Amino acid sequence: MKHLPDREDWLMAPVLEGLCKYESLIDGTLGLEDIALMNDALAVRADNQAAARRIVEQQNGSKYPHP
Repeated sequence: MKHLPDREDWLMAPVLEGLCKYESLIDGTLGLEDIALMNDALAVRADNQAAARRIVEQQNGSKYPHP
């Protein structure tokens, strides 16, 4: 798996997901606490989506391609 230099992926994840603007990171509008909270929310969403996929697969007895 590839990463940004210094493993700054976590810093850019909310920007890439459209939760904030890059400029807000640069100008100090958002702090590290804000970035951490958004990353937590993204992780919860991903976990919930994976759980929902597993439930559907179990109910249908088949597997669907995972995005």
